[in-house]
Amino acid sequence: MMANARAWQLLFQPVTRPRVRLLVHAVWLRESVNGILPVARIGGEIAAYRVLRAHVAQRGAVAATLIVDMGLSVLSQAAFTLIGLVLLVAGGHGGVDVAHTAAAIVGMIVLGAAFVLAQRSGVLGMLVARVDRLLAGRMASLHTRSVRFDEALRAIYDRHRDVARALAWQLAGWVAGAGEIWLALRFLGYSASMQDALVIEAIVQAASSVAFVVPGALGIQEGAFVLIGAALGLDAATALALAAARRLRDVLMFVPGVAAYQWSEWRHANAAAHPSPRPSARTRGEGAE
Repeated sequence: MMANARAWQLLFQPVTRPRVRLLVHAVWLRESVNGILPVARIGGEIAAYRVLRAHVAQRGAVAATLIVDMGLSVLSQAAFTLIGLVLLVAGGHGGVDVAHTAAAIVGMIVLGAAFVLAQRSGVLGMLVARVDRLLAGRMASLHTRSVRFDEALRAIYDRHRDVARALAWQLAGWVAGAGEIWLALRFLGYSASMQDALVIEAIVQAASSVAFVVPGALGIQEGAFVLIGAALGLDAATALALAAARRLRDVLMFVPGVAAYQWSEWRHANAAAHPSPRPSARTRGEGAE
């Protein structure tokens, strides 16, 4: 999460970048909502935006960086999955349909590239402009805002160095996730290499992303652990124990995150319903005296 927060931070303008600590909190809430609730991996981004906009002056910058971060994450995950597939093939392991896995990677790359291209080409502004013409100019203000948003997206992508660094940090985040697989296997008494852990994490994460419509990838993630575990020589019991360890991680990290987000929403709603009274000029004057 710290790596993902650093990647997100780099997408802000240098003079307006939030602290990594704040972005780690937003990433934690985002991953918690996406990992626990049936929100098709979109609700987490909305939750992160709602939390972060209270701390960043330019809300448009928050939305723009979040959209770019989503597009880059597809590309970085495709690269990570490709690394896992290459290591799997290089290790001479069988039992996994390499052709279908490669096709899924190609699909991820195409999807990510299309998403990024749509952001750079100002698709949102063009769509709103067409709707505005159909409605005889009744959406002129929305069209203006959409054009500004498209410009904000292009401005981020024009900072090539920051975008490349963000991609690198995202990829580092994916690789760091393999470290937890390696540790879990060690605690389960299985002497696994870091290469095996990378393969497992890459394939399991890819399967979970493909099954984004299933809350928490329930069943899909466990099946992926058994499938890739068999290819690497893990028995079914160890693979299922590894999947259970990942689920335990989700419970320990994500359930408190969802609770924290609900608490944050309750506080904001309560503050809006019961605004604190501002002192009058007379009262302020008496206080100063």
